[in-house]
Amino acid sequence: MAVVTGSDPVAVLIVDDDPVVRFGLSMMLRGADGLTVVAEAGDGAEGVALAERHRPDVVLMDIRMPGTDGLTATETLRRRPGAPQVVVLTTFDADAHVLRALRAGAAGFLLKDTPPDELVLAVRHAAAGRPVLSPEVTRRLIDRVAETDRDSTRAAARRRLERLAERERTIALDLGAGRSNAEIAARHHISVATVKTHVSAILTKLDLNNRVQVALLVHDAGLSPPV
Repeated sequence: MAVVTGSDPVAVLIVDDDPVVRFGLSMMLRGADGLTVVAEAGDGAEGVALAERHRPDVVLMDIRMPGTDGLTATETLRRRPGAPQVVVLTTFDADAHVLRALRAGAAGFLLKDTPPDELVLAVRHAAAGRPVLSPEVTRRLIDRVAETDRDSTRAAARRRLERLAERERTIALDLGAGRSNAEIAARHHISVATVKTHVSAILTKLDLNNRVQVALLVHDAGLSPPV
């Protein structure tokens, strides 16, 4: 998982089939300190190829594109070693494709009319490995997407969470509630460093990329932490 921690500029790849959207995003990002747009692509296949060539830190990925769509491209990128962080772009905040992209390991999503300052901040958050959406937005997105296999999904999610040790499972539920590392540490009277160790173990055992995926799994399981 590619996470930027140094002082080098954050390298961004823009993937969108609309040249006007690409131009607008590029203009906004090129004017921000510490960011550089390394390439632009018009579809998912080109985006994957350019990501291989330029090794961006963050990919802004449209979902609906002709040819290889953004969802397929996101899944392809996130399976690769040293994968860039992917932030999906959408005109809707409750789109089943967005939810699937989050499950595939996307760092979050942005609406295409996101103000420039929020866009820049979101890219920086993604580069640092932080989710690009609030817990409230995550819950609203999940709640508004209809799932036809809710019962089987819940059973599968609960079986998966059974891989975790008791303390790890408790912290996973806290992640599902959108709590920060500091809040979890205070809640369980442990250090933030210990929380980070548990979170890392949770991601490894569940074969997940980030906290958003843990939250989605906890939601699928229909579980919540004790008050």
